Amino acid sequence: MTDMRASDLDPEEPNDMAEPEALAPEAADALSELARENADLKDRLLRALAEMENLRRRTEREVADSRAYGISAFARDLLGVADNMRRALDAIGPSARETVDPGMRALIDGVELTERELLNVLDKHGVKKLDPQGKKFDPHRHQAMVEVPDPSVPVGTVVQVVQPGYTIGERVLRPALVAVAKGGPKSGPAEEAPASANDNSVDPN
Repeated sequence: MTDMRASDLDPEEPNDMAEPEALAPEAADALSELARENADLKDRLLRALAEMENLRRRTEREVADSRAYGISAFARDLLGVADNMRRALDAIGPSARETVDPGMRALIDGVELTERELLNVLDKHGVKKLDPQGKKFDPHRHQAMVEVPDPSVPVGTVVQVVQPGYTIGERVLRPALVAVAKGGPKSGPAEEAPASANDNSVDPN
């Protein structure tokens, strides 16, 4: 068999091997396409990771809310029991308690003990009693039933709690029903002077 050397090739015969210059544009296009695909895959991966993280956080919040507020309906029903116990105790005046026989005294003590235990159980599960007496009226936690003229306290002060309210976690389970003070009478000109000053400070033009 005769060995073929490079010099034996016909210089006019076409060579199947492509020149580097001919491959350069195609290689550049291929690299650009790969870069675009890589960027697209990276973007999809980051979006998927972000969605998974959001889902994880949302699930954690839902689980926490379920633990904290899952007993809301049950706790709200128990508040009626607590209300009835308090009404029964309030119906027995201080003078009547002094004159009751030992058997009735034991019954009263038992009802008071049961009320305290019920409130302790509710508190253990995140249900806390609102005590707005003497505090500023909060429309998010209180419900005003009536306004009471009382010049001894500022306007909007809770002067009577008609029915106690309760919260569970950060939410209001039941607003407190309260009576709110109107406050003292206005003195007229002394109270209207600042308002007039404010009106005059506005440029009519």
